[in-house]
Amino acid sequence: MRLTVLGCAGSFPGPESACSAYLVEADGFRLLIDFGSGSLSALQRYAGIDAVDAILLTHLHCDHMLDACTYVVVRRYAPGGPLPPLPVYAPMGAAERISAAYSADNEPVDDVYTFYALQPGTFPIGPFTVTADRVNHPIETYGVRVEHNGRVLAYSSDTAPCEPLLRLAQGADLFLCEASYLDGVANPPDLHLTGGEAGEAATKADVARLLLTHLVPAWASEASTVEAACAAYAGPVEVVRPGARYDL
Repeated sequence: MRLTVLGCAGSFPGPESACSAYLVEADGFRLLIDFGSGSLSALQRYAGIDAVDAILLTHLHCDHMLDACTYVVVRRYAPGGPLPPLPVYAPMGAAERISAAYSADNEPVDDVYTFYALQPGTFPIGPFTVTADRVNHPIETYGVRVEHNGRVLAYSSDTAPCEPLLRLAQGADLFLCEASYLDGVANPPDLHLTGGEAGEAATKADVARLLLTHLVPAWASEASTVEAACAAYAGPVEVVRPGARYDL
């Protein structure tokens, strides 16, 4: 199983990265987890414009799904003819959200995507066994656990501390975890994690490696975030970058 980071900026594209988008590959199958603002460019740079077999959208905030709207053009108007509909696993309302963002008249996109409603539980996507659970964010949001051949990637999506996050991350080989907020300041509750909270979750879940993502470069200090994570977690900690690849 291979993880390729396409975008990792939090809330809006940063100077060096698009928003959240992560390509997970195994056995020739390519699952795109989130498709945030600007990440279609990175998909072409690091993988290929058609390098997607299924999409999982953890929630419907723009920084995690907006380029699924732009991708309609890629698939509907391909020079060789329309491409087959892609399966999209997403919270309820994803079809309407994408349609509204793509076209002012809410043009349907069911020729491009086949939608499956996410809900807590375990299910297959291609060769992967995926477990999804609701996490602590203002709208319906799912953290995910992706397993293949005994290896585990856990992804927090956007969340404040919560028990489902720890269950999803338990024993993971890679824990891709958001760290949007700085420690030691008055952050809004029930929205995002700090670096310290990400490190605490990694320790409680006994993960092998912590990958920090969804930092907001314009608002937060990366060095402070890493320092706080390392103070709470004794294992390896890294801030992900666009184009970074991790083999499990």
